[in-house]
Amino acid sequence: MTDPSSCERERNRYETILESLEDGVYAVDPDGILVYVNDRYAEMKGVSRETLLGTHVHEWATDAAATKAMRAREAIAAGDEERGVIEYDFETAGGETFPVEMRFDVVSEHDGLDRVGVIRDISDRKRREEALREKNERLDEFASIVSHDLRNPLNVASGRLELFRASGDEAHLEHVERAHDRMEALVDDLLMLARAGDELDETTAVHLTDIAESAWQNVVTSGATLEVADDYALLADETRLEGLFENLIRNAIEHGTDANDPVHADREDAATIDELSDTAGLTVRIGALADRAGFFFADDGEGIPPEERESVFESGYTTAADGTGFGLSIVETIAAAHGWSVAVTASRDGGARFEFTDVDPV
Repeated sequence: MTDPSSCERERNRYETILESLEDGVYAVDPDGILVYVNDRYAEMKGVSRETLLGTHVHEWATDAAATKAMRAREAIAAGDEERGVIEYDFETAGGETFPVEMRFDVVSEHDGLDRVGVIRDISDRKRREEALREKNERLDEFASIVSHDLRNPLNVASGRLELFRASGDEAHLEHVERAHDRMEALVDDLLMLARAGDELDETTAVHLTDIAESAWQNVVTSGATLEVADDYALLADETRLEGLFENLIRNAIEHGTDANDPVHADREDAATIDELSDTAGLTVRIGALADRAGFFFADDGEGIPPEERESVFESGYTTAADGTGFGLSIVETIAAAHGWSVAVTASRDGGARFEFTDVDPV
């Protein structure tokens, strides 16, 4: 005869183990009624255990989660799987969601139970997977740049050098020099793009005036003018923010003239930014947003057509004769590293305007 006190001790021991888990644990009867949940499950759901017990499990599950669980159960019944394993967005009582992995076993005819399951929060794993996916995409992008974008000017330089050796015509050396300048620009942007996705260094209180003026000194501005409307203070990685502004300034300068001008249409005939853009009179304005936390960067140049505004942040996209197409991709990557959102629209003068939101002001 089984000692009742021994059974009670055994039950308490198992319950202590279940309560110590960092995963949510549940059990339902053949009617789908929750007959057991541990404290972690209740904590994940955002209600008390008493609120959960005695209710139908589907009252707490989304349609998508219930459908996945049903299909997993059908696979178990068909003998295709021994255990149900699904991933879905777990919904709290407050309507918030986060990714989880649920593993459950069917235990029919066992103490009135139908199945028991364990639910694990996999938010950290998903973030790691997303970071790895982004790194792999960046590696693919870099491979494309090396195999295509860098190879083109390299071939030009090699070909022109051979022509110079054969003819002695120094005009070929000008093409070699421009090809080298092109490769240098690509390598610089490639390195910045690679670093832009890394974790930020410590963020500190910085001022738009200081960062913008420092970035302005690092770019050939060809007679353009900088105006900082507000000395806005925000939390940012100073070095990365300076790089963000440098790329926005270069973008404004590169597009300071009509990209359809036939004088500038042939990349091979374009030598430097100074030759590409006569930007005397171009004005760049930087300041705080009036209606929400954030800042803007605007110019009075040619602007960006509405149909192209979704594409400008794609790597390799450019309409400038000598642009690498990575400047605005770098801008978006640096913004994302800070947790900022960036959108492009028209400035009050008809040029381009970039707005950065979700910024932490000081």
